[in-house]
Amino acid sequence: MDSATKYRVGRFRSNFQDEVDAAAIYRALSEKESDDERSLVFVKLAEAEERHAGIWERKLGELGHDPPRRRPTLRARIVAALTRRLGTSVGLPFMTAMEKREAGSVEYSREAVEAGIAYEDRTHSRVMEQLSGSVGASAITQVESWHRGGGGGTLRAAVFGVNDGLVSNFSLVVGVAAAGPGQEFVILAGSAGLLAGALSMASGEYISMLSQRELYEKQIELEADELEASPEEEEEELILIYQAKGVPEADARRLASRIMGDKSTALDTLAREELGLDPAELGSPIGAGASSFLSFGLGALLPLLPFFFLYGSAGIAASAALAGLALFAVGASLSLFTGRPALWSGGRMLIIGAIAAVLTYGIGTAVGAGTGI
Repeated sequence: MDSATKYRVGRFRSNFQDEVDAAAIYRALSEKESDDERSLVFVKLAEAEERHAGIWERKLGELGHDPPRRRPTLRARIVAALTRRLGTSVGLPFMTAMEKREAGSVEYSREAVEAGIAYEDRTHSRVMEQLSGSVGASAITQVESWHRGGGGGTLRAAVFGVNDGLVSNFSLVVGVAAAGPGQEFVILAGSAGLLAGALSMASGEYISMLSQRELYEKQIELEADELEASPEEEEEELILIYQAKGVPEADARRLASRIMGDKSTALDTLAREELGLDPAELGSPIGAGASSFLSFGLGALLPLLPFFFLYGSAGIAASAALAGLALFAVGASLSLFTGRPALWSGGRMLIIGAIAAVLTYGIGTAVGAGTGI
């Protein structure tokens, strides 16, 4: 047996065992779950995992190898036993993590696509998020849309752009001023830092948002392909997701059937429910880039302004005061999103900026003394 075949056999055996383990734990969850609808969801998940195990059995047979016995590992048996003894709070987080790990594995995903079970595995991960009440990255994007997507991505870029501009250029101009090269050099260094930083922030945010949008569009495109090729499977996925949310099976089937009656509505719903994406709010790369440029420039300009009118200690003091007020205001504004007290958020931002400025001031003073500027 060549090395490639040996590797595939090992992978298929591992996948087979994971399915057997998952089925055992899902069975335990279904037995311990007191809610009939949720219990039924766990039964369906267990049946799906058992069906997947059969697929890996056939894959192994095609390579001329017999699969192991359908026996859960010791770890899976322990988790199942503890679930039956202590409740679903034991098995739920274990299976949520397991499904997320599989969904995030590029290698497993490729093998799952080859085996024709990728869509079900993705649904299992989504369903477990619903059942466990966990919040994944996509859910965070929905709840805190300011973080990356749509107009929220632009707001995020603006807030952090101002902060980055303030901290970096304040540190720069104070460090240069401490070396004592002359007022025009401080203004030149501050202006160069403003432009370089703003362009860097804008290009970085543009590429980041563009890559994210392309990824989301590709995911929606794949979902559309699956909807076209396997509408029945997609409808079953929706039913399972709605049941995980507590909708009775009969109602979930009626709702899913109505949604699947219109392809555009079905794709929009599947994108939201399975992928956690709003097709209308995938983010604007241009908006995020422009917002980053302008906000960084504004933040970087504030500590530089005093040096157009003052120099030496007076300029440094005025720059520190203006930058300090701005840093506190930016930190306090972040409390609107984080839920932290405004004084705490503003004070933390002010301390971080002060530490950076003190360090660069010390370096600038040392450089100035060493070079005789």
